[in-house]
Amino acid sequence: MLVKKLSNLIRARFPYIYITTYEEERVTNLLKKIVREPKLVKVPRDVYIWTQTNGLVNDETEKPIPGTVTPSKALEYVEKCDKDAVFLFYDLHVYFGVNNRGCDYELVRRLRDLVSVLKTSQARKNVFFISPDLIIPDTLQKDITICNFPLPSLKEISTKLNTMITQNVKVKSDTLTEEDKERLCKAALGLTLQEAENAFALAMVNDGTISIDDLKIIMDEKMQVIKKTGILEFVTTNLSIDDIGGLDNLKSWLKKRNNSWSENAKKYCIPAPKGVLITGVPGCGKSLTAKAMSAIWQLPLLRLDLGKIFSGLVGSSEENMRRAIATAEAVAPSILWVDEIEKGLSGVNSGGGDSGVTSRIFGQFLTWMQEKEAPVFVIATANNINNLPPELMRKGRFDEIFFVDIPTFNERVEIFRLHLQKRLKDKDVAQKVQVTDELCQKLASLTEGFIGAEIEQVVISALYEAFFEKRALELKDLEKTIKNTVPLSTTQREQILSLRAWANVRAVAATKKEDMTHYNNNIDKDDEQKDVSKTRGGRSLDF
Repeated sequence: MLVKKLSNLIRARFPYIYITTYEEERVTNLLKKIVREPKLVKVPRDVYIWTQTNGLVNDETEKPIPGTVTPSKALEYVEKCDKDAVFLFYDLHVYFGVNNRGCDYELVRRLRDLVSVLKTSQARKNVFFISPDLIIPDTLQKDITICNFPLPSLKEISTKLNTMITQNVKVKSDTLTEEDKERLCKAALGLTLQEAENAFALAMVNDGTISIDDLKIIMDEKMQVIKKTGILEFVTTNLSIDDIGGLDNLKSWLKKRNNSWSENAKKYCIPAPKGVLITGVPGCGKSLTAKAMSAIWQLPLLRLDLGKIFSGLVGSSEENMRRAIATAEAVAPSILWVDEIEKGLSGVNSGGGDSGVTSRIFGQFLTWMQEKEAPVFVIATANNINNLPPELMRKGRFDEIFFVDIPTFNERVEIFRLHLQKRLKDKDVAQKVQVTDELCQKLASLTEGFIGAEIEQVVISALYEAFFEKRALELKDLEKTIKNTVPLSTTQREQILSLRAWANVRAVAATKKEDMTHYNNNIDKDDEQKDVSKTRGGRSLDF
């Protein structure tokens, strides 16, 4: 598709074609292949390459054209050249300034004067601007055609890996199966060909072999790409699905959509999932779920801090959002995590004094979520659902909206077991407290209305008591800490009931239906006749 588009632009004598890419060598090789193939362009062309260091260089003879180091002199040569040719100008964008500041207007005028010559001259000529940044002066917008240059395909990366294995005969690759090769190459998707080559080379020199165990090295190279943006954060975590207590409905939904971007999924004609919005009571595992997803799906987890998007320079906030989206798509398949999204978008409906920047950023994000084709799964978390714009929550943006409520009895049993087993590793500390079903059930019955974060703090505070007195942990330490804790369900009762009322018709419960029937939280004790299973937030669906 790209080859056909570029060949058509060349044959149609488009004067200026702007290609944004870091891969100068790759795009240059592609253009050389196109302009030298009569089937594509009818009449083959010569290739000239301009850089600030060498001026114009004839690619065939590799000889510089004297007196063409400055872009104006190079354009004079383009105008006088009587050969069928394409001229590739590297990094000419530095003369175009930023937002028309620092722009070389004499060069811009010369480019505009050259348009008619390129279109009407007897010699067939096209000028390509190849640059990592897209900067176009306002006065040239009508004369320049922008052409997107995609990152390497799976086939290109696979060819590069096979070539490197063939060339490096001393590198052992006996254990590398075709399936392993595919996984390594898929992991390298989103890198430039040079970055992928660097990652494969590093894997080879690391231990003189290349195997599926080198997957981490490729992921580390992706981490470098993300760090360079300064907007996205690559989140590394050792969490697993077993580190989440409860929320079985949500976990089941996520498990069933694992590998939905793979080749096998295409047989079922199913699209890659778009994302989920997880809302509910603070401290009940929303962010923990986002972190564990990376381990469940074995995909890179990128955290988008909306605060870093906004910048004081005109237009830079929108550009930051474009860069963040482009980076997430470049390393796809990936997970994009937007934590506490309602705070980042707080100015959308306020009509504040940001000249509409927040609204434009929000609109840009919504459009991308609706139309994105790259397998980027968006997981957004929110505490205060009332602050979210209604456009964000309609079907098509997210696949599902989950509500995370205060843990049920069964979920509290599981959460206590997780935290006690995690911290009672020393036999001297744990000699008086055995992590049994009876103990966890007793503690769960004492912590009605406690959220997951409060249960964790109960265990930690009890351990501090034992540590201070230099003795083993005892049940009385846990019971004392529980007695001294005022749960969020008491201090924020009205807000939680309001959240539940919203979620009853608008969201799906993250807790499975069976656990909800065992729920008896003190937040609803004002009405003894009420069916407590119906007072929990979220529809009782099973996944």
